[in-house]
Amino acid sequence: MTSVSPLAPKTLPDMLAISGVRIATAKAGIKYKNRVDLMAMVFDEGTAVAGVFTRSKCPSAPVELCREHLSGGKARILVVNAGNANAFTGKKGRHTTAVAATAAAGAAGCAEDEVFLSSTGVIGEPLDPSHFERHLADMVARAEDGLWNEAAHAIMTTDTFPKMVTRTVRLGDAEVIINGIAKGAGMIAPDMATMLSYVATDAPVSAAVLQALLDRFTPTTFNAVTVDSDTSTSDTLLAFATGKAEGAPAIADPDDPRLADFATAFGECLQELALMIVKDGEGATKLVRVDVTGAVSDNSAKRIAMAIANSPLVKTAITGEDANWGRVVMAVGKAGEPADRDRLAIWFGDLLLASEGERREDYSEEAASAYMANEEIVIRADIGLGDGSFTAWTCNLTKEYVAINGDYRS
Repeated sequence: MTSVSPLAPKTLPDMLAISGVRIATAKAGIKYKNRVDLMAMVFDEGTAVAGVFTRSKCPSAPVELCREHLSGGKARILVVNAGNANAFTGKKGRHTTAVAATAAAGAAGCAEDEVFLSSTGVIGEPLDPSHFERHLADMVARAEDGLWNEAAHAIMTTDTFPKMVTRTVRLGDAEVIINGIAKGAGMIAPDMATMLSYVATDAPVSAAVLQALLDRFTPTTFNAVTVDSDTSTSDTLLAFATGKAEGAPAIADPDDPRLADFATAFGECLQELALMIVKDGEGATKLVRVDVTGAVSDNSAKRIAMAIANSPLVKTAITGEDANWGRVVMAVGKAGEPADRDRLAIWFGDLLLASEGERREDYSEEAASAYMANEEIVIRADIGLGDGSFTAWTCNLTKEYVAINGDYRS
């Protein structure tokens, strides 16, 4: 059993129950015996849904199903399994999703296009549909309020801690709740949006509002993190709104000014979940923030930031607590974006290490090395060409990452 990440939160949040959401989990034996690996989240009728998914050209069968069902804008049940990604499983995989959707719809008493599925785990192994047929009816029957901790545990694979967040915020004259859970530790370079995340609220907001919020916040949260530069076949981020908060105004327009506080809290939830995924990066011992400023555009800044954040040489230097700022220069230069060697400036924390094409005269190896001993590292590269900026988040690369992934299918 992998030890809990040293970057894990010291305490888990007390997750509030959300009216209109009931949860159940089961030990289905999908990959391991006696492990909780199946989760069902059941929603009251009328629950709105929105989502973003992987841009992988080899998406999993559940991702394809979710995309098809999303246009309806309504959800009654979410089913997630761990241990098998049901990706690159051909006709067998599509058959399994069809069987699972039928079983879920029957259990929840809803239409099949109100069913949403996710699978995470090994790619290329057929997933037995009987796991869903055997368990879903009972799970829906015994689902209950408040089991968010159990849900977060059920969707874990190589995660070392459950990822949960909760917020309460005013909407109109009422108080509403936002809860979120996520899983992810490796194969993390979301491009949408093996990363899964689910956010639910009792706020009476429409599918259009949820989609607008996801589109607004995903680029700077889930799409701003990377563990190993590998985009999963299964990346899924879904948001659900039951509308059960008493006294809250129904909001259908994404531009409604009453959404301001809710939107802020929603974005905070996505940011916190995304950072927990980085903090649980396989084998990670350090959280790394990469700030790029002075680029010709924000998009250019993002590409440079991700080149730095994804560089194995940068990430291993951080593991060795080596203030090797030259590797940052290398990553900027290889990004394929406009840059000028003689305008580039590199900071580690508050330490300006290099500028105007060379190392600073007041550079202190001792001070730089001392900074690299911190658990959280900030690298900044100012390109010196414009106003574009972007912040990416990553973690270091350790021997443990190799060990985990070398034995992943064993």
